[in-house]
Amino acid sequence: MSAQVITLNLPETVYEQIKRAAERTRRPMHDVMVEAVAAVAPVVDTAPEDMLAALAQMAYLNDAALWRAARATMTEEQRERLETLHLQQQRQILTFDEQAEEQALLALYRETILIRAQAAVILQQRGYDLADLDQFTPLQ
Repeated sequence: MSAQVITLNLPETVYEQIKRAAERTRRPMHDVMVEAVAAVAPVVDTAPEDMLAALAQMAYLNDAALWRAARATMTEEQRERLETLHLQQQRQILTFDEQAEEQALLALYRETILIRAQAAVILQQRGYDLADLDQFTPLQ
């Protein structure tokens, strides 16, 4: 794979974040920067605007935090309520409040999936074998 050289002017705060991440992980700043850019690239076109910054920050998390993020799920109550609303919607029109609740739960579901996917991408880039899906089972 060929490399492209670019010059990038970073705000001081971003530079300091990268520097701290490199120091914490004992890696060259260049490697951390490349990893951060590569981690964000797959989700830029699919994530809502308000999620992009949070997803980009995930590149600075340690492996344990990424594994927790990769295992994140909605609570059982949230999943059951979403299912109930879906079933109810098939039988009748939802009230305004129920529609709002369903949309909020769907947004939470999409955010959870994005976070899990982003964590998986970063973990894979860090050399973890993600073929074993049991690794993504939430910890009890």
